[in-house]
Amino acid sequence: MKYNTEEEQLEAIERYIWAIKYIKDPSEHIQLEAVKQTGYAIQFIKNPSEEVQLEAVKQNGSAIRYIKNPSEDIQLEAIKQNWSAIQYISNPSFEVQEAAVHQNYECLKYIKNPDPLIVELAMVLKI
Repeated sequence: MKYNTEEEQLEAIERYIWAIKYIKDPSEHIQLEAVKQTGYAIQFIKNPSEEVQLEAVKQNGSAIRYIKNPSEDIQLEAIKQNWSAIQYISNPSFEVQEAAVHQNYECLKYIKNPDPLIVELAMVLKI
């Protein structure tokens, strides 16, 4: 099925959230509408903008698994929405590790090679 106009594309997304994968080169507006419904829609968007990425992780932090090289801001927003999203972030910065540990010290099990200060912080928060 072809969705020629933006109106048709929007209607399709409202009826079926996964319609985004059938829309060729959706506008940023269409992309935003799709990820607002489910952050996982980002997996069907080629080269999403920072704004689209941000909306996706605000809707579902675990959607970060479908974002290549997310910025630290995107990582922090994903952690804010869902601390366990840390498992999908390779080499999180100290700040990202710290944000996750403050959400739930158990996130340490998802961090490869955590900073020693983060390990200490997790132990303190566990008490």
